[in-house]
Parts: sequence; structure tokens; C-alpha cells
Amino acid sequence: MSEKSKNEPFGDLMKSMNQFFHEKPVKNILQSMDDFFKNPFPNSASFHVELKEKDENYVITAELPGINREQIQLDVINNYVKITVKQLNIFTTEDENQQITKKQQSFQQSTRTVPLPHHINEKKVKATYENGLLTIKVPKEKGKRISLDGNE
Repeated sequence: MSEKSKNEPFGDLMKSMNQFFHEKPVKNILQSMDDFFKNPFPNSASFHVELKEKDENYVITAELPGINREQIQLDVINNYVKITVKQLNIFTTEDENQQITKKQQSFQQSTRTVPLPHHINEKKVKATYENGLLTIKVPKEKGKRISLDGNE
């Protein structure tokens, strides 16, 4: 038995396993699995949303590049803020006389719902949209402090 074999009893097995996982068919399958878990729904029209808690309010930001203000709908339902983005794409093909020969329409709608820990007063919510960034500020509700009665 060589000196190397004594120190690495599973050396040959590990080498075989490494070769197996780096060969084309297995490597492609593993890469596909990695890609799936990075983006499980590649054709979904989702968008990034972030929630931050500040002293006086909650700030929700959504990245919406290429979206017009008219395509955004905000709803407040109990303690949820719902952001909906609607996209209608129309593609037309014209002939040499500028007559439409083919017209296609596609409609996409994406929705993200952000829960907050308290009921939201929709009259106090402020939203702005600039350069593809939607910012929603939801004031924190101040509860009523209750004093404790007792003999102590």
C-alpha cells in the first residue's frame, strides 16, 4: 500500500465522484437545478419590494423600471398594502400601404402584497413614483396607553 493510500482511504472514490459530477450530462442537470432555484418562475412578471421600519413610519419601496405611473394601482386592505402593475402590450404589423395586417395584444398583471403589523389608515398613506422607484410611506399607528389600577 502506498503512503498516499494510507492517508486518503477514500481518495479514489472522491476522485471518481468529482469526475462524475463535472461531466457534461450531470453538470448540466445540476446547473439547471441551480438556475431553477435562483429564479423558479422565469416568465413571471414579478418585481422587487422592500419594507423598512423607521421611527415614525414604514417605508415600502418597489423597483418598477419602465413602468408608467398610470400602470400602477395601490390598494390598502386592513393591514395590507397591495401593489398591482398592469401592462398592456400591443404589437401591429403594417403592409406597404400602412394598413394593419396583424395585431397582437398581451396583458400582464403583477401583484405584490405587503403585510404590516397594524390596521392602516389609508388617508394617511403617502406614495411617490420617480425614476422607476415607487415609495410608499405608511405612518405607524400610536395606540392608547392604558394605566394599570391596583393596590400596590
